Amino acid sequence: MIRFLFRFAGLWVLAAAFIFLIYDGTKSIADRSSFFVTRGKDVWAAIHQTSLIDLQPMLERRLGAWAWDPAAVTLLNQPAWLVLGVLGVLLVLLGRRKKPVIGYGRD
Repeated sequence: MIRFLFRFAGLWVLAAAFIFLIYDGTKSIADRSSFFVTRGKDVWAAIHQTSLIDLQPMLERRLGAWAWDPAAVTLLNQPAWLVLGVLGVLLVLLGRRKKPVIGYGRD
């Protein structure tokens, strides 16, 4: 059951990544002068601003200052389609079905 939930969530996240990829592509084509990228930080701020603001003190308190500045800031400045795409692929891989055992079962 949990594998199904991972696969289901992963496919939804991959669909969102595809939507952001299409959005960025059409915006770049329409602008013609520059390459448009929606950053992960902008998407998170649009969805829930206070949790993004609370993330920095929480990461610094639990993991140290290194967890915010080089790690989280780099991740949040990546394109939203890339971050969501990697997360979706990881969820789908976590939720994949086990390969059937051919021959004698190994218990």
